[in-house]
Amino acid sequence: MRKNSVKNIRINNEVMRELSEIIRESKDPRIHPFTSIVTVDVATDLKTCKVYVSVLGTDEDRQKTKEGLKSAEGFMRRELAHRLNLRNTPELKFIMDTSIEDAMEMMKKIDEVNGIEH
Repeated sequence: MRKNSVKNIRINNEVMRELSEIIRESKDPRIHPFTSIVTVDVATDLKTCKVYVSVLGTDEDRQKTKEGLKSAEGFMRRELAHRLNLRNTPELKFIMDTSIEDAMEMMKKIDEVNGIEH
């Protein structure tokens, strides 16, 4: 399977949808309620999966969420195996993505330069 094949894109979308649902159902108090999955990158051999996660909150919220997701990796992988029919269930690696917060900060700076108040 090639990197950007239709099959790989479909698998990425399915894994992202299911992981979003699993995180939403999570009962771990460390995982912040405003946690979202930005993108998912499943390797072509289905062995590994990089999950880019964004948390709308403080740095402390991000750190606690990262710890909560790290401790729940096994549970989430098992849930993925039950929900998706894949040859291999990929090993999950959570990566914090700050692009949404960076974009919001940039918008604030642009508004300041243009003299717009919120």
